[in-house]
Amino acid sequence: MTRPRRTGGHRAVSALLVAALGLGAGAVAAPSAVAAPASGAVSSAFGGFRLADITAADGVVLKADVFTPPAGTPGADAQGRYPVLVQPASWGQNDLEYVAQGHRFAAAGYVVVTYTVRGFWGSGGEVDVAGPKDVADISTVVDWALAHTPADPDRVGMVGLSLGGGLTLLGAAFDARIKAVASLSGWADLTDALYSGQTRHTQAATRLATIEGLTGRKSPEFATALDDLFADHDLPEVVKWADVRSPSTYLDRINAHGTAVYLANGWSDSFFNPGQMTDFYRRLTVPKRLELRPGDHASQEFTGLLGFSNDTWDGARAWLDHYLKGAGGSRAGVDLEVRPTGAHEAYPDWSSVNSRTGQLTFGGTSTVSGDRPSGAGGGVVLLSGLVDQWLHQPPTAVMPLLDRDAAAVRQSQPYRQGLPVRGAVQVHTTVTASAPRGTAVAYLYDTDALGVGRLIAHAPQSWSGRPAGQPFPLDVTLFPTAYDLPAGHRLTLVLGTHDDLYGGETPKGSTVTFGPAEVSLPVR
Repeated sequence: MTRPRRTGGHRAVSALLVAALGLGAGAVAAPSAVAAPASGAVSSAFGGFRLADITAADGVVLKADVFTPPAGTPGADAQGRYPVLVQPASWGQNDLEYVAQGHRFAAAGYVVVTYTVRGFWGSGGEVDVAGPKDVADISTVVDWALAHTPADPDRVGMVGLSLGGGLTLLGAAFDARIKAVASLSGWADLTDALYSGQTRHTQAATRLATIEGLTGRKSPEFATALDDLFADHDLPEVVKWADVRSPSTYLDRINAHGTAVYLANGWSDSFFNPGQMTDFYRRLTVPKRLELRPGDHASQEFTGLLGFSNDTWDGARAWLDHYLKGAGGSRAGVDLEVRPTGAHEAYPDWSSVNSRTGQLTFGGTSTVSGDRPSGAGGGVVLLSGLVDQWLHQPPTAVMPLLDRDAAAVRQSQPYRQGLPVRGAVQVHTTVTASAPRGTAVAYLYDTDALGVGRLIAHAPQSWSGRPAGQPFPLDVTLFPTAYDLPAGHRLTLVLGTHDDLYGGETPKGSTVTFGPAEVSLPVR
Protein backbone atom coordinates (compact mmCIF):
# COMPACT_ATOMS: atom_id res chain seq x y z
CA MET A 1 0.00 0.00 0.00
CA THR A 2 1.29 3.46 -0.91
CA ARG A 3 2.02 5.54 2.15
CA PRO A 4 0.49 9.02 2.29
CA ARG A 5 3.04 11.77 1.71
CA ARG A 6 3.03 15.26 3.11
CA THR A 7 3.17 17.77 0.31
CA GLY A 8 5.44 20.75 0.04
CA GLY A 9 2.38 22.97 0.37
CA HIS A 10 1.62 21.36 3.70
CA ARG A 11 5.16 22.10 4.86
CA ALA A 12 4.89 25.75 3.81
CA VAL A 13 1.55 26.16 5.56
CA SER A 14 2.99 24.51 8.68
CA ALA A 15 5.86 26.96 8.86
CA LEU A 16 3.66 29.99 8.21
CA LEU A 17 1.17 28.92 10.86
CA VAL A 18 3.95 28.48 13.40
CA ALA A 19 5.14 32.02 12.76
CA ALA A 20 1.67 33.59 12.59
CA LEU A 21 0.10 31.78 15.52
CA GLY A 22 3.28 32.15 17.51
CA LEU A 23 2.61 35.90 17.61
CA GLY A 24 -0.69 35.18 19.34
CA ALA A 25 1.22 33.32 22.03
CA GLY A 26 3.48 36.26 22.70
CA ALA A 27 2.36 36.42 26.31
CA VAL A 28 4.71 33.51 26.93
CA ALA A 29 7.66 34.64 24.85
CA ALA A 30 7.50 37.68 22.57
CA PRO A 31 10.41 37.81 20.11
CA SER A 32 11.64 41.16 18.96
CA ALA A 33 11.73 40.08 15.34
CA VAL A 34 10.56 37.18 13.24
CA ALA A 35 12.73 35.89 10.45
CA ALA A 36 11.13 34.30 7.41
CA PRO A 37 10.86 30.54 7.95
CA ALA A 38 13.16 28.40 5.87
CA SER A 39 13.42 24.63 5.41
CA GLY A 40 10.63 23.94 7.88
CA ALA A 41 12.24 25.95 10.71
CA VAL A 42 11.36 29.23 12.35
CA SER A 43 13.72 31.77 13.87
CA SER A 44 15.60 30.82 17.01
CA ALA A 45 13.51 33.31 18.96
CA PHE A 46 10.63 30.85 18.58
CA GLY A 47 12.81 27.84 19.26
CA GLY A 48 13.24 24.94 16.90
CA PHE A 49 10.39 23.72 14.74
CA ARG A 50 10.53 20.91 12.24
CA LEU A 51 8.36 18.35 10.55
CA ALA A 52 8.99 14.67 11.18
CA ASP A 53 7.91 11.26 9.96
CA ILE A 54 7.64 8.69 12.77
CA THR A 55 7.45 5.06 11.69
CA ALA A 56 5.33 2.72 13.80
CA ALA A 57 6.17 -0.94 14.39
CA ASP A 58 3.84 -2.05 11.60
CA GLY A 59 5.41 0.35 9.10
CA VAL A 60 2.70 3.02 9.27
CA VAL A 61 4.15 6.54 9.07
CA LEU A 62 2.78 9.16 11.46
CA LYS A 63 3.14 12.79 10.46
CA ALA A 64 4.41 14.98 13.28
CA ASP A 65 5.53 18.48 14.21
CA VAL A 66 8.37 18.96 16.70
CA PHE A 67 8.96 22.05 18.85
CA THR A 68 12.06 22.57 20.97
CA PRO A 69 12.69 25.38 23.47
CA PRO A 70 14.60 28.48 22.32
CA ALA A 71 18.26 28.57 23.26
CA GLY A 72 18.81 29.45 26.89
CA THR A 73 15.27 28.62 28.00
CA PRO A 74 15.30 27.68 31.72
CA GLY A 75 14.29 24.18 32.77
CA ALA A 76 16.95 21.97 31.20
CA ASP A 77 18.74 19.39 33.32
CA ALA A 78 22.53 19.09 33.54
CA GLN A 79 22.56 17.28 30.19
CA GLY A 80 20.51 19.96 28.45
CA ARG A 81 17.33 17.88 28.38
CA TYR A 82 13.82 19.28 28.82
CA PRO A 83 10.51 17.70 29.82
CA VAL A 84 8.72 16.35 26.77
CA LEU A 85 5.03 16.47 25.87
CA VAL A 86 3.37 14.15 23.37
CA GLN A 87 0.21 15.59 21.79
CA PRO A 88 -2.04 13.33 19.68
CA ALA A 89 -4.33 15.33 17.39
CA SER A 90 -8.07 15.27 17.98
CA TRP A 91 -10.72 13.48 15.93
CA GLY A 92 -10.48 14.41 12.26
CA GLN A 93 -7.63 16.89 12.82
CA ASN A 94 -3.92 16.81 12.04
CA ASP A 95 -0.70 17.89 13.71
CA LEU A 96 -1.27 21.54 12.75
CA GLU A 97 -4.03 21.68 15.36
CA TYR A 98 -1.59 22.33 18.20
CA VAL A 99 0.76 24.78 16.48
CA ALA A 100 -0.04 27.65 18.85
CA GLN A 101 0.06 25.50 21.98
CA GLY A 102 3.19 23.74 20.75
CA HIS A 103 4.92 27.11 20.54
CA ARG A 104 3.65 28.18 23.97
CA PHE A 105 4.84 24.98 25.63
CA ALA A 106 8.21 25.12 23.89
CA ALA A 107 8.70 28.74 24.92
CA ALA A 108 7.99 27.62 28.50
CA GLY A 109 10.67 24.94 28.41
CA TYR A 110 9.09 21.82 26.93
CA VAL A 111 10.00 19.66 23.98
CA VAL A 112 6.71 19.04 22.18
CA VAL A 113 5.91 16.34 19.62
CA THR A 114 2.43 16.62 18.11
CA TYR A 115 1.27 13.99 15.65
CA THR A 116 -1.62 13.11 13.39
CA VAL A 117 -3.27 9.95 14.66
CA ARG A 118 -3.11 7.01 12.24
CA GLY A 119 -5.81 6.89 9.61
CA PHE A 120 -6.31 10.67 9.46
CA TRP A 121 -4.94 13.12 6.92
CA GLY A 122 -1.31 12.39 5.96
CA SER A 123 -0.64 9.68 8.54
CA GLY A 124 -0.83 6.15 7.20
CA GLY A 125 -3.00 3.26 8.25
CA GLU A 126 -6.66 3.23 9.15
CA VAL A 127 -8.67 4.88 11.92
CA ASP A 128 -8.33 2.69 15.02
CA VAL A 129 -10.42 4.83 17.43
CA ALA A 130 -7.95 4.53 20.32
CA GLY A 131 -7.58 0.80 19.80
CA PRO A 132 -4.43 -1.29 20.34
CA LYS A 133 -2.63 0.18 17.31
CA ASP A 134 -3.24 3.75 18.46
CA VAL A 135 -2.06 2.85 21.96
CA ALA A 136 1.13 1.28 20.59
CA ASP A 137 1.72 4.44 18.55
CA ILE A 138 1.91 6.48 21.76
CA SER A 139 4.93 4.53 22.96
CA THR A 140 6.43 4.72 19.48
CA VAL A 141 6.21 8.52 19.57
CA VAL A 142 7.71 8.63 23.08
CA ASP A 143 10.58 6.39 21.90
CA TRP A 144 11.16 8.64 18.90
CA ALA A 145 11.13 11.81 21.01
CA LEU A 146 13.69 10.40 23.44
CA ALA A 147 15.94 9.36 20.56
CA HIS A 148 15.66 12.45 18.35
CA THR A 149 15.06 15.45 20.63
CA PRO A 150 16.60 16.87 23.83
CA ALA A 151 13.86 15.12 25.85
CA ASP A 152 14.31 13.99 29.44
CA PRO A 153 13.16 10.34 29.86
CA ASP A 154 12.24 11.03 33.48
CA ARG A 155 9.91 13.91 32.59
CA VAL A 156 7.46 12.61 29.99
CA GLY A 157 3.90 13.93 29.76
CA MET A 158 0.92 13.98 27.44
CA VAL A 159 -1.80 16.48 26.65
CA GLY A 160 -4.59 16.00 24.13
CA LEU A 161 -8.02 17.19 23.06
CA SER A 162 -11.04 14.98 22.22
CA LEU A 163 -9.61 11.79 20.64
CA GLY A 164 -6.23 13.06 21.85
CA GLY A 165 -7.70 13.33 25.36
CA GLY A 166 -8.84 9.71 25.32
CA LEU A 167 -5.45 8.62 23.98
CA THR A 168 -3.72 10.65 26.68
CA LEU A 169 -5.47 8.62 29.40
CA LEU A 170 -4.71 5.37 27.58
CA GLY A 171 -1.07 6.45 27.41
CA ALA A 172 -1.10 6.82 31.19
CA ALA A 173 -2.40 3.25 31.43
CA PHE A 174 -0.01 1.57 28.99
CA ASP A 175 3.28 3.46 29.23
CA ALA A 176 4.73 3.81 32.73
CA ARG A 177 7.23 6.42 31.51
CA ILE A 178 4.40 8.96 31.28
CA LYS A 179 4.37 10.84 34.59
CA ALA A 180 1.59 13.40 34.05
CA VAL A 181 -1.27 13.84 31.60
CA ALA A 182 -3.92 16.42 30.76
CA SER A 183 -7.08 15.13 29.04
CA LEU A 184 -9.21 17.92 27.55
CA SER A 185 -12.76 17.11 26.40
CA GLY A 186 -11.71 13.47 26.27
CA TRP A 187 -13.42 10.30 27.30
CA ALA A 188 -12.86 7.83 30.10
CA ASP A 189 -15.62 5.39 29.17
CA LEU A 190 -16.36 5.21 25.44
CA THR A 191 -19.18 2.73 26.06
CA ASP A 192 -20.95 5.17 28.37
CA ALA A 193 -20.33 8.01 25.93
CA LEU A 194 -21.97 6.17 23.01
CA TYR A 195 -24.48 4.02 24.89
CA SER A 196 -25.28 5.52 28.30
CA GLY A 197 -28.57 4.39 29.79
CA GLN A 198 -28.47 1.47 27.33
CA THR A 199 -29.45 4.02 24.70
CA ARG A 200 -27.67 4.67 21.43
CA HIS A 201 -26.35 8.23 21.10
CA THR A 202 -27.00 8.30 17.38
CA GLN A 203 -26.81 12.03 16.67
CA ALA A 204 -23.35 12.28 18.23
CA ALA A 205 -22.19 9.13 16.43
CA THR A 206 -23.45 10.58 13.13
CA ARG A 207 -21.43 13.77 13.61
CA LEU A 208 -18.29 11.80 14.47
CA ALA A 209 -18.77 9.55 11.43
CA THR A 210 -19.25 12.59 9.18
CA ILE A 211 -16.03 14.23 10.38
CA GLU A 212 -14.10 10.97 9.98
CA GLY A 213 -15.50 10.50 6.48
CA LEU A 214 -14.00 13.82 5.41
CA THR A 215 -10.49 13.35 6.76
CA GLY A 216 -9.96 9.69 7.64
CA ARG A 217 -9.97 6.10 6.45
CA LYS A 218 -12.13 3.65 8.44
CA SER A 219 -10.77 0.32 9.54
CA PRO A 220 -13.12 -2.62 8.85
CA GLU A 221 -13.54 -3.08 12.62
CA PHE A 222 -14.62 0.54 13.11
CA ALA A 223 -16.96 0.39 10.11
CA THR A 224 -18.66 -2.71 11.52
CA ALA A 225 -19.06 -1.20 14.99
CA LEU A 226 -20.52 1.99 13.53
CA ASP A 227 -22.93 0.14 11.23
CA ASP A 228 -24.12 -2.06 14.11
CA LEU A 229 -24.63 0.95 16.38
CA PHE A 230 -26.82 2.72 13.81
CA ALA A 231 -28.70 -0.46 12.90
CA ASP A 232 -29.29 -1.43 16.55
CA HIS A 233 -27.62 -4.74 15.74
CA ASP A 234 -25.29 -6.92 17.83
CA LEU A 235 -24.85 -4.23 20.49
CA PRO A 236 -23.00 -6.55 22.91
CA GLU A 237 -20.18 -6.68 20.35
CA VAL A 238 -20.26 -2.90 19.99
CA VAL A 239 -19.93 -2.63 23.77
CA LYS A 240 -16.93 -4.99 23.74
CA TRP A 241 -15.34 -2.89 20.99
CA ALA A 242 -15.86 0.30 23.00
CA ASP A 243 -14.71 -1.22 26.31
CA VAL A 244 -11.32 -2.03 24.78
CA ARG A 245 -11.00 1.67 23.92
CA SER A 246 -12.05 2.97 27.35
CA PRO A 247 -9.39 4.19 29.82
CA SER A 248 -11.75 3.18 32.65
CA THR A 249 -11.17 -0.45 31.65
CA TYR A 250 -7.51 0.00 32.57
CA LEU A 251 -7.93 2.30 35.56
CA ASP A 252 -6.01 -0.09 37.81
CA ARG A 253 -2.95 0.39 35.56
CA ILE A 254 -3.12 4.17 35.84
CA ASN A 255 -3.42 3.91 39.62
CA ALA A 256 -0.49 1.47 39.74
CA HIS A 257 1.67 3.80 37.63
CA GLY A 258 0.84 6.78 39.87
CA THR A 259 0.40 9.07 36.84
CA ALA A 260 -0.86 12.56 37.75
CA VAL A 261 -4.16 13.08 35.88
CA TYR A 262 -5.79 16.38 34.91
CA LEU A 263 -9.32 16.21 33.44
CA ALA A 264 -11.31 19.05 31.87
CA ASN A 265 -14.74 18.67 30.26
CA GLY A 266 -17.89 20.63 29.49
CA TRP A 267 -21.18 20.24 31.33
CA SER A 268 -22.98 19.87 28.00
CA ASP A 269 -20.42 17.82 26.06
CA SER A 270 -22.64 16.12 23.51
CA PHE A 271 -20.01 13.50 22.62
CA PHE A 272 -18.55 12.56 26.00
CA ASN A 273 -21.05 13.26 28.77
CA PRO A 274 -19.60 14.49 32.07
CA GLY A 275 -21.02 11.53 34.02
CA GLN A 276 -18.49 9.08 32.62
CA MET A 277 -15.70 11.49 33.55
CA THR A 278 -16.85 12.19 37.12
CA ASP A 279 -17.10 8.44 37.77
CA PHE A 280 -13.59 7.93 36.41
CA TYR A 281 -12.22 10.78 38.51
CA ARG A 282 -13.84 9.39 41.64
CA ARG A 283 -12.15 5.99 41.16
CA LEU A 284 -8.67 7.38 40.53
CA THR A 285 -6.25 7.10 43.48
CA VAL A 286 -3.42 9.06 41.84
CA PRO A 287 -2.87 12.84 42.07
CA LYS A 288 -5.88 14.16 40.18
CA ARG A 289 -7.79 17.29 39.22
CA LEU A 290 -11.19 17.72 37.57
CA GLU A 291 -12.46 20.95 35.99
CA LEU A 292 -16.01 21.21 34.61
CA ARG A 293 -17.32 24.31 32.85
CA PRO A 294 -20.31 25.24 30.69
CA GLY A 295 -19.75 24.28 27.07
CA ASP A 296 -20.04 21.60 24.45
CA HIS A 297 -17.42 19.30 23.04
CA ALA A 298 -14.01 21.05 22.80
CA SER A 299 -15.68 24.47 22.95
CA GLN A 300 -13.82 25.49 26.12
CA GLU A 301 -10.43 24.85 24.56
CA PHE A 302 -10.97 26.48 21.18
CA THR A 303 -9.47 29.92 21.84
CA GLY A 304 -6.38 28.23 23.25
CA LEU A 305 -5.85 26.52 19.90
CA LEU A 306 -5.61 30.00 18.39
CA GLY A 307 -2.84 30.94 20.82
CA PHE A 308 -4.84 33.04 23.26
CA SER A 309 -4.83 32.65 27.02
CA ASN A 310 -7.45 30.08 27.93
CA ASP A 311 -8.53 28.79 31.36
CA THR A 312 -8.50 25.14 30.35
CA TRP A 313 -5.13 25.18 28.58
CA ASP A 314 -3.67 27.33 31.35
CA GLY A 315 -4.94 24.83 33.91
CA ALA A 316 -3.38 21.97 32.00
CA ARG A 317 -0.10 23.86 31.75
CA ALA A 318 -0.05 24.54 35.51
CA TRP A 319 -0.69 20.85 36.19
CA LEU A 320 2.10 19.69 33.90
CA ASP A 321 4.47 22.36 35.26
CA HIS A 322 4.00 20.98 38.76
CA TYR A 323 4.41 17.30 37.99
CA LEU A 324 7.07 17.55 35.27
CA LYS A 325 8.99 20.65 36.42
CA GLY A 326 8.24 20.88 40.14
CA ALA A 327 6.76 24.35 39.79
CA GLY A 328 3.83 25.71 41.81
CA GLY A 329 1.25 23.81 43.85
CA SER A 330 -0.39 20.56 42.78
CA ARG A 331 -3.89 22.12 42.57
CA ALA A 332 -5.51 18.74 43.10
CA GLY A 333 -9.27 18.59 43.64
CA VAL A 334 -12.38 19.72 41.77
CA ASP A 335 -13.16 23.11 40.22
CA LEU A 336 -16.70 23.78 38.98
CA GLU A 337 -18.05 26.71 36.99
CA VAL A 338 -21.68 27.06 38.03
CA ARG A 339 -24.48 27.56 35.50
CA PRO A 340 -25.79 30.11 34.70
CA THR A 341 -23.95 32.51 37.05
CA GLY A 342 -20.37 31.63 36.08
CA ALA A 343 -19.29 31.43 39.72
CA HIS A 344 -16.37 29.10 40.50
CA GLU A 345 -16.36 26.62 43.35
CA ALA A 346 -13.46 24.50 44.57
CA TYR A 347 -13.77 21.19 46.39
CA PRO A 348 -11.21 18.68 47.66
CA ASP A 349 -12.97 15.78 45.90
CA TRP A 350 -16.15 14.88 44.02
CA SER A 351 -17.97 13.57 47.10
CA SER A 352 -17.72 17.06 48.63
CA VAL A 353 -19.51 18.75 45.73
CA ASN A 354 -22.90 18.24 47.41
CA SER A 355 -23.65 18.26 51.12
CA ARG A 356 -27.15 16.81 51.24
CA THR A 357 -29.90 15.25 49.14
CA GLY A 358 -33.25 16.95 48.66
CA GLN A 359 -36.35 15.02 47.68
CA LEU A 360 -39.25 15.80 45.37
CA THR A 361 -42.26 13.50 45.14
CA PHE A 362 -44.84 13.66 42.36
CA GLY A 363 -48.03 11.62 42.40
CA GLY A 364 -50.39 10.63 39.61
CA THR A 365 -49.92 8.76 36.37
CA SER A 366 -49.59 9.87 32.74
CA THR A 367 -50.02 7.76 29.61
CA VAL A 368 -48.17 8.98 26.52
CA SER A 369 -47.81 7.88 22.92
CA GLY A 370 -44.55 6.13 22.10
CA ASP A 371 -41.76 7.84 20.16
CA ARG A 372 -43.64 11.11 19.81
CA PRO A 373 -41.89 14.49 20.18
CA SER A 374 -43.21 16.56 23.06
CA GLY A 375 -41.34 19.83 22.69
CA ALA A 376 -38.82 18.93 25.39
CA GLY A 377 -35.33 18.07 24.21
CA GLY A 378 -31.67 17.77 25.09
CA GLY A 379 -30.60 20.15 22.33
CA VAL A 380 -28.40 19.76 19.25
CA VAL A 381 -24.96 18.15 19.16
CA LEU A 382 -22.07 20.66 19.14
CA LEU A 383 -24.43 23.66 19.22
CA SER A 384 -26.59 23.74 22.35
CA GLY A 385 -23.72 23.51 24.81
CA LEU A 386 -21.84 26.23 22.93
CA VAL A 387 -24.86 28.55 23.18
CA ASP A 388 -25.08 27.77 26.90
CA GLN A 389 -21.38 28.59 27.31
CA TRP A 390 -21.40 31.91 25.47
CA LEU A 391 -24.97 33.17 25.94
CA HIS A 392 -25.91 31.35 29.18
CA GLN A 393 -28.91 29.98 27.33
CA PRO A 394 -29.43 26.20 27.58
CA PRO A 395 -32.12 24.38 25.56
CA THR A 396 -35.45 26.01 26.39
CA ALA A 397 -39.06 24.83 26.38
CA VAL A 398 -42.32 26.54 27.30
CA MET A 399 -43.93 24.22 29.82
CA PRO A 400 -47.62 25.03 29.07
CA LEU A 401 -46.99 24.26 25.39
CA LEU A 402 -45.49 20.80 25.86
CA ASP A 403 -47.58 18.03 24.32
CA ARG A 404 -49.12 16.16 27.25
CA ASP A 405 -49.94 13.25 24.95
CA ALA A 406 -46.18 12.83 24.39
CA ALA A 407 -44.73 13.49 27.84
CA ALA A 408 -45.54 13.50 31.54
CA VAL A 409 -44.99 16.96 33.04
CA ARG A 410 -44.68 17.42 36.82
CA GLN A 411 -43.90 20.71 38.59
CA SER A 412 -42.69 21.60 42.08
CA GLN A 413 -43.73 24.57 44.16
CA PRO A 414 -41.55 27.68 43.79
CA TYR A 415 -38.28 27.59 45.72
CA ARG A 416 -38.39 30.83 47.68
CA GLN A 417 -34.63 30.87 48.29
CA GLY A 418 -33.55 29.07 45.14
CA LEU A 419 -31.65 25.78 45.08
CA PRO A 420 -27.95 25.04 44.38
CA VAL A 421 -28.01 21.71 42.47
CA ARG A 422 -24.61 20.00 42.45
CA GLY A 423 -24.06 16.57 40.94
CA ALA A 424 -26.24 13.94 39.27
CA VAL A 425 -30.00 14.14 39.84
CA GLN A 426 -31.72 10.76 40.10
CA VAL A 427 -35.27 10.02 39.01
CA HIS A 428 -37.24 6.98 40.14
CA THR A 429 -40.61 6.10 38.62
CA THR A 430 -42.66 3.13 37.43
CA VAL A 431 -43.39 2.32 33.82
CA THR A 432 -46.14 0.28 32.23
CA ALA A 433 -45.59 -0.16 28.50
CA SER A 434 -47.59 -1.82 25.76
CA ALA A 435 -44.35 -3.03 24.10
CA PRO A 436 -41.54 -5.11 25.65
CA ARG A 437 -38.86 -2.52 24.88
CA GLY A 438 -38.66 1.24 24.99
CA THR A 439 -36.79 4.39 25.96
CA ALA A 440 -37.59 7.09 28.48
CA VAL A 441 -35.85 10.46 28.46
CA ALA A 442 -35.99 12.44 31.70
CA TYR A 443 -35.50 16.22 31.74
CA LEU A 444 -35.19 18.60 34.68
CA TYR A 445 -36.02 22.23 33.92
CA ASP A 446 -35.60 25.53 35.73
CA THR A 447 -39.03 27.11 35.16
CA ASP A 448 -39.81 30.79 35.72
CA ALA A 449 -43.13 32.46 36.51
CA LEU A 450 -44.04 32.64 32.81
CA GLY A 451 -43.59 28.89 32.36
CA VAL A 452 -40.34 29.16 30.37
CA GLY A 453 -38.07 26.26 31.25
CA ARG A 454 -34.29 26.22 30.91
CA LEU A 455 -32.77 22.75 30.82
CA ILE A 456 -30.76 21.88 33.92
CA ALA A 457 -29.94 18.27 33.01
CA HIS A 458 -31.33 15.25 31.20
CA ALA A 459 -30.53 11.63 30.33
CA PRO A 460 -32.06 8.66 28.50
CA GLN A 461 -32.75 5.19 29.86
CA SER A 462 -33.89 2.23 27.77
CA TRP A 463 -35.32 -1.17 28.69
CA SER A 464 -36.03 -4.46 26.96
CA GLY A 465 -37.57 -7.85 27.72
CA ARG A 466 -40.38 -6.42 29.86
CA PRO A 467 -43.79 -8.14 29.69
CA ALA A 468 -46.30 -5.85 28.00
CA GLY A 469 -48.81 -4.30 30.35
CA GLN A 470 -46.90 -5.09 33.55
CA PRO A 471 -45.46 -2.21 35.63
CA PHE A 472 -41.75 -2.17 36.47
CA PRO A 473 -39.45 0.29 38.26
CA LEU A 474 -37.28 2.62 36.20
CA ASP A 475 -34.34 4.66 37.47
CA VAL A 476 -32.74 7.42 35.41
CA THR A 477 -29.52 9.13 36.50
CA LEU A 478 -29.25 12.52 34.81
CA PHE A 479 -25.93 13.84 33.57
CA PRO A 480 -24.23 15.76 36.41
CA THR A 481 -24.27 19.52 36.57
CA ALA A 482 -23.74 22.52 38.82
CA TYR A 483 -26.78 24.78 38.52
CA ASP A 484 -28.20 27.53 40.72
CA LEU A 485 -31.99 27.61 40.53
CA PRO A 486 -33.02 31.26 41.04
CA ALA A 487 -35.26 32.23 43.93
CA GLY A 488 -38.93 31.95 43.06
CA HIS A 489 -38.42 29.46 40.24
CA ARG A 490 -39.84 25.93 40.06
CA LEU A 491 -38.33 22.61 39.09
CA THR A 492 -40.14 20.79 36.30
CA LEU A 493 -39.69 17.09 35.61
CA VAL A 494 -40.56 15.97 32.08
CA LEU A 495 -40.67 12.28 31.09
CA GLY A 496 -40.91 11.50 27.40
CA THR A 497 -40.03 8.77 24.91
CA HIS A 498 -38.44 10.70 22.03
CA ASP A 499 -35.36 12.88 21.65
CA ASP A 500 -33.53 13.51 18.39
CA LEU A 501 -30.21 13.01 20.17
CA TYR A 502 -30.88 9.31 20.70
CA GLY A 503 -31.85 6.15 18.88
CA GLY A 504 -34.91 5.39 21.00
CA GLU A 505 -36.42 1.93 21.38
CA THR A 506 -40.09 2.84 21.94
CA PRO A 507 -42.19 1.63 18.97
CA LYS A 508 -44.44 4.17 17.29
CA GLY A 509 -48.06 3.48 18.11
CA SER A 510 -47.24 1.96 21.48
CA THR A 511 -48.08 3.57 24.81
CA VAL A 512 -46.05 4.20 27.94
CA THR A 513 -47.59 5.00 31.32
CA PHE A 514 -45.39 6.81 33.86
CA GLY A 515 -46.40 6.38 37.47
CA PRO A 516 -45.56 8.50 40.52
CA ALA A 517 -42.01 9.84 40.50
CA GLU A 518 -39.39 10.58 43.11
CA VAL A 519 -36.53 12.97 42.36
CA SER A 520 -33.33 12.93 44.44
CA LEU A 521 -31.58 16.29 44.25
CA PRO A 522 -27.90 16.58 45.24
CA VAL A 523 -27.54 20.08 46.65
CA ARG A 524 -24.79 22.14 48.23
